[in-house]
Amino acid sequence: MASSETSSSGGSGGLQSVDRALQVLELLASWGEGGVSEVAAELGVHKSTAFRLLGALEARELVEQAEERGKYRLGFGIVRLAGAASVQLDLTKQSVPVTEPLAAEIGETVNVAVLREHYAVNIHQALGDSALAVNNWVGKLTPLHATSSGKILLAGLDATSREEIYAASGLESFTPATVTDPDTLERQLKRVADDGLATAYGELEEGLNAIAVPVLGAAGETVAALSVSGAAFRFTEERIAAITPLVVEAGAELSRRVGHLG
Repeated sequence: MASSETSSSGGSGGLQSVDRALQVLELLASWGEGGVSEVAAELGVHKSTAFRLLGALEARELVEQAEERGKYRLGFGIVRLAGAASVQLDLTKQSVPVTEPLAAEIGETVNVAVLREHYAVNIHQALGDSALAVNNWVGKLTPLHATSSGKILLAGLDATSREEIYAASGLESFTPATVTDPDTLERQLKRVADDGLATAYGELEEGLNAIAVPVLGAAGETVAALSVSGAAFRFTEERIAAITPLVVEAGAELSRRVGHLG
């Protein structure tokens, strides 16, 4: 057992440490609170190992020490994570009555996307009658810099976070229209932040155009992006300009539904 415990920095040992940490959270959720000795006995590990696990979880505010010193219970970090999950579940639910009528009126595909690491992931989709082919974007990871939704999500971040994302993603080129220069992208994002909307003309796929607006949370932060996309021969710049007020209103309505009061 000792050799497996000391190899927790990577490989199977790292996975074992993650599994044990999750077990600790489950135990404390069941017990209400527990001490190092109790956790160690339940996991079948040394007390030093249990102490390290609890210390790591405490550093992330996932557990905290109870009034009785040496006892641990679930911390506020769990509430924060649960709240984030609740927001996303509520966002998906609240998207339906907003996106379905919009897709029906415009005739194009409407998506709601959220930020995941250096991607935008679509969590809901509504299809309009004009879609020539059903392309299910739900669950797909799309590049932030090459999509209208991604630009909205990037514009909602601070400069340091964006720089980290540029480094992680590499600003890959997908079509000749993809913006791959960070300075050019930053200028675009400044306009996105000022205008409250973003467009993408053939930047992810040639022949695919899109517009997106932010979905705001209770504190005015960008929690998601609502986009409309369609075939370029039909969803032209002129058509996008014409339906922009409808998209902006849909974004505002979804923002209200998830708690934004502005």
